[in-house]
Amino acid sequence: QVQLVESGGGLVQAGDSLRLACAASGRTFSSYVMGWFRQAPGKEREFVAAISWGGENTYYAESLKGRFAISRDNALNTVYLQMNNLKPEDTSIYTCAAVVTISSTRIRSPRDYDYWGQGTQVTVSS
Repeated sequence: QVQLVESGGGLVQAGDSLRLACAASGRTFSSYVMGWFRQAPGKEREFVAAISWGGENTYYAESLKGRFAISRDNALNTVYLQMNNLKPEDTSIYTCAAVVTISSTRIRSPRDYDYWGQGTQVTVSS
C-alpha cells in the first residue's frame, strides 16, 4: 500500500508556472505507475499526465502537452508536475494517483488507479 500527499498548489496569475509534488510513503514507490488528475467544480475528473515506473515513458492529455511535464525521483519517492504558462481554465484540484500495473490503453482512466492523494488546489487568475 502507498500513501500519497500532494503539495505545491496555490494562487497564481495567468502565464505563471507552478510545480506540484506528490510524496509517497513506503519503500516500493518505484513499483508504481504514477498519474496526475484534476477536477474543476462541476466537472468530471480528467487525466493530466502519467509516468512509468522508471520514468522512461510519459503520457499527457493532448490539450496539455507542451505546457505540463511530469517527472519522478524514485530516490525521493516523489513525482512532480511542472505546469507552465498557466491559464484560468487550469484552475482545479490536482490529485496524484498510483497503480502497480496498468496498460497504456487504460493509463488515462482514473478508475484504474488504486491509490489517491487528497489533492492540492491550483487557482489561476486572469
